[in-house]
Amino acid sequence: MTMALHKFFTDLFMFLGGIAGLSRSVFEALFKSRFEFKSTVDQVFQLGIRSMPLICVTAFSVGMVITLQSGMGLTKFGGTLYLPKAVSLSILWELGPLFTGLMVAARAGAGITSEIGSMMVTQQIDAMRALGTSPIRKIVVPRVVALFITLPILVALANFLGILGSIIVCSNQFHLDPYFYMQKITTSFRLFDYLSGFSKSFFFSLFISIPACYFGLQVREGAQEVGSATTRSVVVGSILILVGDFFLSKIFWVI
Repeated sequence: MTMALHKFFTDLFMFLGGIAGLSRSVFEALFKSRFEFKSTVDQVFQLGIRSMPLICVTAFSVGMVITLQSGMGLTKFGGTLYLPKAVSLSILWELGPLFTGLMVAARAGAGITSEIGSMMVTQQIDAMRALGTSPIRKIVVPRVVALFITLPILVALANFLGILGSIIVCSNQFHLDPYFYMQKITTSFRLFDYLSGFSKSFFFSLFISIPACYFGLQVREGAQEVGSATTRSVVVGSILILVGDFFLSKIFWVI
């Protein structure tokens, strides 16, 4: 038991130190060296555009399911008229950013780790260093920047589709006029209500991309280690999103 705890805390401190060191290297490479524009555009396509079908299906389904479940509960108390505000606020504040972050962590985070891990196994990263090229600037920075750009866009798309799914269920299942739904949104919400959820996406992108790159760079040998690193990347990214969501919500609530 003592050995297990010792190993856990040792691995934890090594992880935190590695993440801090990698983050510093990323920001130094971002501002002190030439920006890899072509690689970043390619990663925007790979990480962002290719994630859109998954995000669209997830957001639309979540919006419909949450509306159905909430509406069935509110109908018992005659509170159907409050359904548009309650559901849309839940989507904008929490469900849109949270589910989008988790889906991207599962897809893009795993892809980043497995790709960089494979490059480590085939010694492509070592070849870059031997040629005097920084793998942080060439490999890590484009992925971090691409996810920082694309995740907020995906969250905005998820919010729209989640509310669209909610409108469809409200109209067909609970016979609420779509114009009434839109009126409740426009009259009840402030801009801050939208920005408080949308702003989380920038933090979530860092929670996904930096650990994913870190675990990929830690791979040393064999395809099995690539698989293990990919699993750790998805798990850690998801945990950081879930835990970070609480603290970010608390901060925005205080603000």
